[in-house]
Amino acid sequence: MTTLVLIDTQLGLQETTFYGTERNNPEAEENCGRLLKHFRKKHLPIFHIKHNSTNLSSPLHPNKMGNEFHPAVQPMINEPVFEKTVNNAFIGTELEISLKAQDITDLVIAGLTIEHCISTSVRMASNLGFNVILVSDATAAFDKIGFDGKKYSAEIIFHSELANLKDEFATIKNTETLLNELDKSLNEI
Repeated sequence: MTTLVLIDTQLGLQETTFYGTERNNPEAEENCGRLLKHFRKKHLPIFHIKHNSTNLSSPLHPNKMGNEFHPAVQPMINEPVFEKTVNNAFIGTELEISLKAQDITDLVIAGLTIEHCISTSVRMASNLGFNVILVSDATAAFDKIGFDGKKYSAEIIFHSELANLKDEFATIKNTETLLNELDKSLNEI
């Protein structure tokens, strides 16, 4: 069975100045919303992950508005929400147990950001034996300063992470391709 796992699609991840000076893929949350609508329409399971930062200055700290889910991906009452404080959707949550209890083998992962919680969670999911599809245009990256003081653009970080995860940890697809393939496979059932 296939499920959608939306990771950290929270308002605070639009606050570029806290995380860097630029963020790529401004339509990531909207693509997450498209995925969410499709999974709801097909009555497929959906899991939401929420990051509760322990850093008081983080936009994702529970006492800040940035901790709230983006309007495009508001969970419904019947969709489980797992809250975490680290960069991994599986650490300190019941996500793995819940997925296995429902015989879920295939995860479609989307959310923010690719260089943090997405990459870590994709790697862990793969290591736990799940088949992972990472939706490339439903995630994003921030620019970073390297150990050498050199600035790496959000686009470089983004594409490097996709290249690192491709094939070894996940199959990479864009939203449109994935939705078309899901429609086709569900129609064959």
